[in-house]
Formats: sequence, structure tokens, C-alpha cells
Amino acid sequence: MAVRTSSWPEAALREMRLGPLWRLRARAAAGADAPLAAAGPEEVSAEVSEVAAICPPTASQVVPGRPLVQKSEGFARSPSPSLQARDDGRANRIATLGWEALEEDIGACRACPLCERRRQAVPGVGDRSARWMLVGEGPGAEEDQRGEPFVGQAGRLLDSMLATIGLARGEDVYIANAVKCRPPHNRTPERSEIASCLPYLERQIALVQPRLLVALGRPAAQALLQRELAITSARGKRFEHNGVAVVVTYHPAYLLRNPQDKAKAWEDLCFARRLMAELGDRV
Repeated sequence: MAVRTSSWPEAALREMRLGPLWRLRARAAAGADAPLAAAGPEEVSAEVSEVAAICPPTASQVVPGRPLVQKSEGFARSPSPSLQARDDGRANRIATLGWEALEEDIGACRACPLCERRRQAVPGVGDRSARWMLVGEGPGAEEDQRGEPFVGQAGRLLDSMLATIGLARGEDVYIANAVKCRPPHNRTPERSEIASCLPYLERQIALVQPRLLVALGRPAAQALLQRELAITSARGKRFEHNGVAVVVTYHPAYLLRNPQDKAKAWEDLCFARRLMAELGDRV
């Protein structure tokens, strides 16, 4: 008997360390004593679709009486001055640009020292009328070479993360970064660098008009929310950026270093999916 090749959605679940979860759910529906028979390709596809559609909360998320959407609490509400755009004239000019002019402006930007060592700026990629907009930290080495965000190993993991909730890069998804140029040695962007790039991110959000923003990592969350926060305490809560709902989760690069937290990231994406449904759009 030929060995069945894993389907791409199944591989995505396995990459996120979720394979045992969906198989155990299928077994539970048939009874605890049901044998773990090999599934055919059609069955695998159906099971993966079921997981993507339902995304049940794990035991750590289920709190009796807790609403699905929580407003943020416990964070300072005043923006950090160092994260605000300092040049109002430049910000106002960027706020008038269309897509082509915006990307040209990003490519020619000299507003902070990150431009000095970049190969090229990395504006963003994806569906320009997407309901989902993902914001990362900044380009890495491969992104700096190719001019597209999330194309390295972290990008491949991000594609798997999206697949587990039925999404795909470029299909109702737009991806950008808080800073458009690679920080040296992939270090965390400085506050002044994020502030310099913030008008570009703001304009991208205004042009895309997403229903939901997903902040991938702490720098992206701080750029969008203009406040200090920790990912662990921000997970599972709804925030807002100029009236757009924001969900915070781990950056894929962090998950590559800490694979034990991949399931937590999946919980966050499931939360985002249910939030999107609450916002009135069917995902």
C-alpha cells in the first residue's frame, strides 16, 4: 500500500504543532474507543476545514462569563511621545499619497539611519482591499534582498499560521511592517525609527481600510497602540487603532525560537477569526 503524502493544510497544522489536536477531535466525535484509522485525502481536507472554521478555544482561554471581546485595561492611555511622528508636515504629505506614490516615497526615504545600510525598502504586499492586515516588526535579510515582507523562514511559518485559519497570503490579507528598512543584524527597531516610519504605516492602513489589524510582536503592537505592553498580557484582548480592531500575537521569528508557543499563537488567530465574525463579516 502506497504511503499517503501529507496535504498542504495538514502540513500547516503540523508546522504549528496542531496535528494531534485535530486528529484527537475527530476521534472524540467517534467515541473514545474508536481506532485511529488512516484518513483519506478527502477526510483530511474536511477535518482541516473544520478546525479552520471552528477554532475552539483551549482550556486556558475558556473563562466562565468572560465575553469574547475584551477592551484593553491596565495600560497607560496616553501615547508615548517618542512613538509619535515628529514631522507633522511630512506626515501630512504622506497622508495624501496613493499607492504608487507611497511606495516610491518609501523607496526614497532618508528619514532615519536605517536607510544607510538597506539594500532596498520593503513597503508591503498583498490584497490592497483586504479585511485582514498583518503588521510585523521590520524586514530581515531575505526581505531586504527581495523587497517583500515575510519571505524568509519566518514568512513560511506565517503562511502556515494563516493556513490553519483558512487564510492565505494575498487573498483578503495585506502584510506590512512597522519599519520599512532592515535594522542592522535584525535588531529590534528603535522608537525613533518606528516613529519615522509610522506615517507610512498609517497611510497603508488608511488605503487598505482593513476590518482587523493583527500585530505580530511587541514593536508592531506598540507602533499601532502607541503604548507600552507585554505580549503575554495583551493576548486575547481587543484593542483599537483609529477605530480599527487590533489583536496582538507573537511574531513568527519568536515562534521559531520558542516553538512551544506556536499553539498560543494559533489561539490568538482563532480569537482574531471569531472577532472578525463579530465585526459582521463572514471569514
